[in-house]
Amino acid sequence: MTLVGEEPRTPVLAAERISKSFGEVQVLFSVDFDVLPGEVHALVGENGAGKSTLIKILSGFESPTSGRILLDGRPVSLPANGAAEALGIVLIHQEFNLADHLTVIESLFLGREVTRFGVLDRKFMRRETRRVLDLLGSHVDENALISSLAVADKQMVEIAKAISREARVVFMDEPTAVLSREETDILFSQVRKLRDKGTSFVFVSHKLDEVMELTDRVTVLRDGQWIKTAPTALLDGESIAQLMVGRELSSLYPSKEEPDVDEEIVLSVRGLTTGYVKDAGFELRKGEVLGFSGLIGSGRSELMEAIAGLRPRLSGEVVLKGATLPPHDFEEATRRGLAYMTKDRKGKGLLLGEGMTPNLTLQSIDRHVTHGYLDPASEAKAMARAKRRFDIRVRDDRVKVGRMSGGNQQKLLLAKIMETEPDVIIIDEPTRGIDVGTKQQIYHFIAALAREGRSIIVVSSEMPEVIGLCTRVAVMREGRLVGMLEGEEISEQMIMRYAAGLRKQQAVG
Repeated sequence: MTLVGEEPRTPVLAAERISKSFGEVQVLFSVDFDVLPGEVHALVGENGAGKSTLIKILSGFESPTSGRILLDGRPVSLPANGAAEALGIVLIHQEFNLADHLTVIESLFLGREVTRFGVLDRKFMRRETRRVLDLLGSHVDENALISSLAVADKQMVEIAKAISREARVVFMDEPTAVLSREETDILFSQVRKLRDKGTSFVFVSHKLDEVMELTDRVTVLRDGQWIKTAPTALLDGESIAQLMVGRELSSLYPSKEEPDVDEEIVLSVRGLTTGYVKDAGFELRKGEVLGFSGLIGSGRSELMEAIAGLRPRLSGEVVLKGATLPPHDFEEATRRGLAYMTKDRKGKGLLLGEGMTPNLTLQSIDRHVTHGYLDPASEAKAMARAKRRFDIRVRDDRVKVGRMSGGNQQKLLLAKIMETEPDVIIIDEPTRGIDVGTKQQIYHFIAALAREGRSIIVVSSEMPEVIGLCTRVAVMREGRLVGMLEGEEISEQMIMRYAAGLRKQQAVG
């Protein structure tokens, strides 16, 4: 960032009046953007604002429809499909760009293998891989196959790849979405060290607190258009959010409605044990929004998958509306009125190569069959209802789901599970990777479903989310349910005390 009295610095990379269309759909409109040597520049906006398209253009993965790109002040045509790395431009993709059959070492050196006397220098590559992983505080085994790694570890490998390439400009698209706070702190420390040595970063994130913490400048896009670029120090989270959505976000969370203590218990979990989860038990009342919190790896998702019938359970029972659910039977759980919304919308929730309607009706296809044939009119009616109810906005109804924004994908996934007309809804990470405006919508959708009398479990890594939405919060640690907080007990401090093992385990369930 150029300070008062300093000579203006030439941007290392810049976009001038960049526009981009996919067929008849225009997604960027004459956007200007630049990144200076040795700065961290945030690129923010709602889902569908054009952030990912812009950084793909600036890293050579997409070509602009019009406009030009400058490298060190000179116009350049970037080579395609990642070859711009040879120019020092590296993109850490939001979706992992790793080959499952390779090891961590092979992934880091893919396409730039080191040889000695014509033979692969495996010892050097192993040593260098270990050095970079250690810089990031990662304990990933450098010899492990990518397919064997947890999601957070894969993200660390992606980041290690970028760091190991000694890049001039690194684009980071939602890099902390699957990282713990400790992992995020380590990453930010390394980013600052590299920035101070002259490396430039473009940080795309919906976590505005992290934008304020890490970056030097902020550029806001809205609906494919440039809105503002300013030093981070002159902004705050509220003003950035308002620039992103074009309106004031006066109430992010809806008002809570405590369920009556006499309301019926619609879900009862007793002594549920899996390979990792031990003896978990709790109850859920009609119209309640119950939160599940805990550190990454605490067992929250494993417990929910076992309840929904997606994961085997070794012992215990799940009672839904007075009847015991059979173990490991997702279809039966769905048929009886339990819906599970996965946190992995792209890998497990949606078919990215298909259109909206097949995705919407896939889990409830029987409801749209007449005389043994799929009824297009019934599906079309369901799609129109879902778009209206969950405010799914697309420029072209024929769009493939993989081309939709993350926020619209998340709303479509919620609409999909609601097509089964459930009484109990488990939502795992309801707002991962979506912007603040769509977050507000999702929160109000959840509150509206509870007012309808549906019972909801919200699993979230974001403590403000469970605190703002839920009337009770269960805390898990190392596979065990260790605390159940209510009323004024629900706070970040209390959640962290239980999650970190600083409070004695309650008798829960």
